[in-house]
Amino acid sequence: MAFQLTSDYITQVEQLIANKDGSALREMMDDLHFADVAEILEELNSDEATYLIKLLESKITSEALMELDEDDREKILERLSPEEIAGELQEMDTDDAADVVAGLDDEIVKEVIDKIEDDTHAADIVDLLKYDKDTAGALMAKELVKVKETWTVAGCVREMRRQAKNVTRVHSIYVTDKEGKLKGRLSLKDLLTAPEKTHISEVYIPKVDYVTVNTENEEVARIMHKYDLEAIPVIDEEGTLMGRITIDDIVDFIKDEAEKDYQLAAGISSVVEADDSIFQLTRARLPWLVLGLIGGLGSVYIMQGFDEALNKFPILFFFTPLIAAMAGNVGVQSSAIIVQGLANDNIKGSLFSRLLKEVGLALINGIALGLLVILFGTIVGQNRLVSITIAVSMLSVIIVAALVGTFVPLVLDKRGIDPAIATGPFITTSNDIFGIFLFFWISKLILDF
Repeated sequence: MAFQLTSDYITQVEQLIANKDGSALREMMDDLHFADVAEILEELNSDEATYLIKLLESKITSEALMELDEDDREKILERLSPEEIAGELQEMDTDDAADVVAGLDDEIVKEVIDKIEDDTHAADIVDLLKYDKDTAGALMAKELVKVKETWTVAGCVREMRRQAKNVTRVHSIYVTDKEGKLKGRLSLKDLLTAPEKTHISEVYIPKVDYVTVNTENEEVARIMHKYDLEAIPVIDEEGTLMGRITIDDIVDFIKDEAEKDYQLAAGISSVVEADDSIFQLTRARLPWLVLGLIGGLGSVYIMQGFDEALNKFPILFFFTPLIAAMAGNVGVQSSAIIVQGLANDNIKGSLFSRLLKEVGLALINGIALGLLVILFGTIVGQNRLVSITIAVSMLSVIIVAALVGTFVPLVLDKRGIDPAIATGPFITTSNDIFGIFLFFWISKLILDF
């Protein structure tokens, strides 16, 4: 039966912590999954969570710590001694341990590393810290099962048993040469069915997908998604097998990227949480609000330039929000499709063909919406020429907005800027300005004022 966290349960845990009743707490959580423990920790204050971390076995708490929000985890780690932190790192895979160490103060890092009992584990953690954070080298774990092509099947099985003790999940068996360079992968079925004296070189599969330590995380995610991989080996520039990246690491990366892109699209310049300080939230939101203010003031200035139109045809004023809204909506739709395509590497063909396609789509949508505007004008008895003016303006605005929504994210991507920024207030504000200007300019041509 799945664990259900209730307010009564949390109250009971808090009471036991207040009474320092460690034995009762251990009994309560004896059979809990580490994800359930993490859920409990999130409901406690930092001091209570720290008490629980110190009380339970590191095999559980090390996994639970990695399930926590980074800020919550850091608050707990601040209350642990270097020796206690080292105890947690000892139970983590090297990639998770490196993430934890990277968030510690520099003066504490050396002391924590020195306290780790397994020298190889400590060295692997330090090695991972040298890679750029957005590359496969920083994302990979050192734990894996590898065998040499010169071994026999019997020797391979013995060595795999020894190695597998340090690997949480054995996704793949990798084959290397004497120098440690990646040669291929080994099928478990082939290993079990081959005679014991057969050499691995005779049964391994030479075709294997891999990435280098400098491959960007987005490219790693694309490759693993394309080939439906649970794990992928990582090699250095010389082809030496350095580690592996598993599907859970990529899922975490994709989740983080999705959250960042969602906030960019909503007009928030950096990743923030609901419980962050007012200063952090303001710093993330204010720049885009300023951009929106500038866009609004620009729209006001444009409308002032067409005051004669508003005097002669005051009804145009009431359609201004409609034109601006359509421009913003179409621009966001177009940019969202392009950004999604860029993220999934589905954008094919030239920029011209992409723009031509968007123009065709905008024409169809614009004509359909324009006809609805004319029909609405006929029903309410509106001046036919005014209805046609609004319809033609809307068609023009939709075409321009679609072009801007397509062109901007493609250009940003070419320049190495996250194109998700184009789906937020940036594209909406720019299209509002273009839309209002086109509306009054076309109105002036048709209505002749």
